[in-house]
Amino acid sequence: MNSNAPSPQDPGSPDQNFAPSFGGAPYGQPDQGIPGVPPVPPAGKRGKKKFIAAGCGCLALLAIGLASCSAVVLSASGGSDDDEPAPTVSVEAEPAVEQVEETSEEVVEEDDPAEDAAAEDAPAEEQPADDAPAKDEQAEEEAPAEGDVPAEHTSALNSAQSYSDLMHMSKAGLFDQLTSEYADKFSDEAAQYAVDNVDADWNANALASAESYSETLYMSKQGVYDQLTSEYGEQFLPEEAQYAIDTIEADWNENALQSARNYRDSMDMSPEAIRDQLTSDYGEQFTQEQADYAIEHLDD
Repeated sequence: MNSNAPSPQDPGSPDQNFAPSFGGAPYGQPDQGIPGVPPVPPAGKRGKKKFIAAGCGCLALLAIGLASCSAVVLSASGGSDDDEPAPTVSVEAEPAVEQVEETSEEVVEEDDPAEDAAAEDAPAEEQPADDAPAKDEQAEEEAPAEGDVPAEHTSALNSAQSYSDLMHMSKAGLFDQLTSEYADKFSDEAAQYAVDNVDADWNANALASAESYSETLYMSKQGVYDQLTSEYGEQFLPEEAQYAIDTIEADWNENALQSARNYRDSMDMSPEAIRDQLTSDYGEQFTQEQADYAIEHLDD
C-alpha cells in the first residue's frame, strides 16, 4: 500500500536523527520549547497563578484587618500614644466630680449667711444666762440653801449663836466648846460650819469679855490681855484682844486696890506680900504705881 506519508525510519538510517520522546507531541509533530527539555503543561501554570492570587488576597484581607484594629485602638486611645488610657481617666474623673460636689456643699454650708447671723447673735443673748448660774453657784457655796444643810449643822449653829450672844466667846473658843466631849460633842464639820456662819463680832466679844474680867475679877490690863489670848483662856486673836484693852473703860488703880483687899481678907497677907503679888509676872501683873496706890489705900 502506497502512501505519501513517510515511513518510519530505521535506526540505522543516516537521513533521520533519533531522539527519545519525554511526553512531547506525537511522533511526526513538531515539539515546543527547548529541544531535549520537557515543556511545562499549560494546566499546571494556570493553577499556580490561581494559588498566588489567592495568597495575595489573604494578605490583603489580613492587612485590612490589622488596619481596622489599629484604627479602633487609636480611636479608643484618643489618637495619641502619649495620652493616658481612656478607662483610667474616666475612673479617676468620677471621684474628682464627687469631691468637687462635696467641696461645693461644704462651701455653701460655711457661707450660709443665716447660720452666721444666728451664730453671732446667740452668744450675745446667752451671755447673761451664763453669768447668772455662775453667780448663783458662788452664792450657794458661800451660803448653802437651808434645805441642803444637815440637821446637825443647824443645831451646832444655833448653839454657837447662843454662846456668842450670852458668853461672848471667841471663834476658837466656840469651836472647842461645840466639839468638846464634856460639852456639846458636835462633829468637827458641824462645828466648823457653825463658827463660819455664826453672826458675831469678835472684837465686840473680846471687849465684852475684857469688861467682865475687869468688873468681876479686878484684873490688870496685862492680865486681861493674857486671859483673852491664852489657849487655856478665851483664845481671841491678838488683834482682837488688843482692841479690847484699848477700848475698855477701866480704872486700873481701883482694880489693884480691890485685888489687894481680897488677898488681905481671904489670905491674911501682909501689905508687902500683897504688893509683891500685885506686881508679879506670875500674879496680877499690875504696874508698880498701881500696886503702890493699892497699898496706900488698903485701909480706907
